[in-house]
Amino acid sequence: MASNSKQTGNAAEIDRLALALAKEPGSKVFIPLAEEYGKASMWEEAAAVLEDGLKTNPGFITAMVALGRAYEQLNQSIKAKAILEEAIKLSPDNLRAHRILARLYRAQGAKEAAIRSCNVILAIHPRDQEALSLRAGLDALTHSEEGLVPTAGSTAQASQKKRRPVIVQLEQWLSSIQTRRQNPRASS
Repeated sequence: MASNSKQTGNAAEIDRLALALAKEPGSKVFIPLAEEYGKASMWEEAAAVLEDGLKTNPGFITAMVALGRAYEQLNQSIKAKAILEEAIKLSPDNLRAHRILARLYRAQGAKEAAIRSCNVILAIHPRDQEALSLRAGLDALTHSEEGLVPTAGSTAQASQKKRRPVIVQLEQWLSSIQTRRQNPRASS
């Protein structure tokens, strides 16, 4: 029941913002409209609005990052990566862009690039749990691929090697739980 009223409120807000954008096509009202589409999981609509908005407002970092997120949600990682990399060229410290890029890079196996994005986030927010967890997992993978994690020898070494990925996974779950406790709205 509460969900239905939320959907009705979201639809009303989308209608209001779409009307405002129709009245002033060059305005930046496309950003809140795209956000509302995103809240409703209408990512194709969000991407279309952002693409149109960027035609009249090229180089608008907030819109570029929002478009990257929409592309990520649409599983269009190549487009997402391209627009987000352009965004960080214009704004190298954009945390939201680096956060999305780190996830995209990790998914594509570009560990060094993912670590670089995590490091940008951590330089500004050293205790950022998502970035710390992601970087720890990437570091563990990098070290094991470089042979820094023992691969043979005693039973204790072999056991230690098997436990590291488990520990990383547990740290990621703990981080996720802590994030949800700190921001309950983020999990819904």
